Amino acid sequence: MKNKIIVITGTRKGIGKELSLYYLKKGHIVCGCSRGVSSIEHENYRHFELDVSNESQVVSMIRTIKKEFGRIDILLNNAGIASMNHILTTPYKSVQNIFNTNVFGSFLFLREVAKLMSLTYKKNKMQGLPFRIVNFATIATPLRLEGEAIYAASKAAIVNFTQIAAKELSELGITINAVGPTPIPTDLIKNVPKEKMQNLLNEQAIKRFGEFSDVLNVIDFFINENSDFITGQVIYLGGVVNG
Repeated sequence: MKNKIIVITGTRKGIGKELSLYYLKKGHIVCGCSRGVSSIEHENYRHFELDVSNESQVVSMIRTIKKEFGRIDILLNNAGIASMNHILTTPYKSVQNIFNTNVFGSFLFLREVAKLMSLTYKKNKMQGLPFRIVNFATIATPLRLEGEAIYAASKAAIVNFTQIAAKELSELGITINAVGPTPIPTDLIKNVPKEKMQNLLNEQAIKRFGEFSDVLNVIDFFINENSDFITGQVIYLGGVVNG
C-alpha cells in the first residue's frame, strides 16, 4: 500500500492509538483526534482536540487536512463510548452521549471526509474505488446483550448506515465497510463485571477476548487496494453470526 493520508478518530488511547502507531510505522500520515491532548508524538501525526459530535469542529479539522495534504485516502471511524446498564437505570444523558459519539460523530466524519474524497475522485478522474472508510460496529448488536440496549442500538444504526452509505457513495470511488469487534481489554470495558464479560465470551464460537491484531487484520483487508469490490460488509469477530 502506497503512502496514504489516514484519518482516525479517537486516537488518544485504546484501538485508535494502536491503529495510529501501526500506520505511522508503515510510513503513512495519520490525522487523529480526541477530546484531550495528543498521546502520540510523531512527525507524520497531526492531532486535533475536538468533540466528534461537534459539527463545526469536525468541518474545521477536515478543512485543515485538505489545506495541508489536499486529500484523504482512508477514514477509520473508531471513536466510540459504551455503557452497560439496565434500561430502567439508564440516564437519558447517557443515551445522548452514546448516540452523539457513536452515531452522530461517525456520520459527521463520514460525510465530511467523503466530500473531500469525492472531489479528489472527480478532479483526477480516477478509475476503480481508491478510497476506504471503515466504521466500527460491535458484537453486542447481533448477540442482543442484556444491559447494552443503548450501546447495541447505536451500533445497529452504524451497521445500517454503513450499508446504505456504501450504495450511495460507490459511484464516487469510496468503499465503506464495518468491523464488529469482540470485547478487547481496553478502557471501554474496564468497568464491566468479570462475570458478565465471561458470559459474553461464552456466546462466541471462539471463546476468548479479542486482540488488537484481530481488529487490524480486518481493517487491513478492507482498506487493501485489492479490496475495491468489497463494500457494505460487516465482519463480526469471534464467530458471531448476525441473525
